[in-house]
Amino acid sequence: MLEELQRRNLSPITTRIYLRSVEEFARYYKRSPDQLGPEHIRQYQAFLFTERKLGAIAVTQQLSALRFFFLHTLKRPWMLADMAAPKRPIRLPEVLSREEVGRTIECAASPLHRIWLLTLYATGMRREELVHLKVSDIDSARMLIHIRQGKGRKDRDVMLSPRLLQELRNYWRSANPKPITYLFPGKGTRPNGDLPITSKSVWDAVQQAATRAGLAKHIHPHTLRHSFATHLLESGADLHTIQLLLGHADVRTTTRYLHLSERHLKAAASPLDSLSLNTVPKQITSQ
Repeated sequence: MLEELQRRNLSPITTRIYLRSVEEFARYYKRSPDQLGPEHIRQYQAFLFTERKLGAIAVTQQLSALRFFFLHTLKRPWMLADMAAPKRPIRLPEVLSREEVGRTIECAASPLHRIWLLTLYATGMRREELVHLKVSDIDSARMLIHIRQGKGRKDRDVMLSPRLLQELRNYWRSANPKPITYLFPGKGTRPNGDLPITSKSVWDAVQQAATRAGLAKHIHPHTLRHSFATHLLESGADLHTIQLLLGHADVRTTTRYLHLSERHLKAAASPLDSLSLNTVPKQITSQ
């Protein structure tokens, strides 16, 4: 299965998730997965929902891994008809107000955490894209940041705001040792090893800042990406521009931010406002 994943040049994250999903499937039945069939998959899907309490998106991800295994590794295309995709709920993402974003950034636990949060919000990049950002990706001449091989193995450019550039320069001056390859190097197992920070470090930094800011919302790094897109839309940016900045393949993915933008939600008046009603309701008497 690993060879099949590598031949298709799938991302390391997808490869890791798919292998782990098939391993969990085999461990559940205590049998090699090539000895299992459609009935096992149906029972396992029910187990994921009822016992493990996974959501539809997580279950769909597990089924995608099994589909890949049976179709491409075992060459059993007849298995596909027995893998019904669960209905996925449509939910709007959590978005912070500008004031809440400011409070979260100011409550970062350290200057390093602060620059991570600033970069996430100023560019709308994903957590994995921040982790793998390199020093050479900062183009101060053109005021752009190059995101290399983001989701879907696609490159794109995002804006580099003057304020973020100044913050990054301040970070560079205080960094010791200076970053060599990755803009935010991790400690790794070797002293001064040129390795990126871990995704979990960024996740924890955002959650800690949100807790210190006293926000009741469920905040994670992607929340800053959603807030970036929504605030751009409220400031007058068009959907196509936001689509390019976020790296969405389909503009329909970007249109969900119309449901989050206060400017667009308030553009239409409620029909209640057009009714002629008495200011003081009439007294209703019983007959």
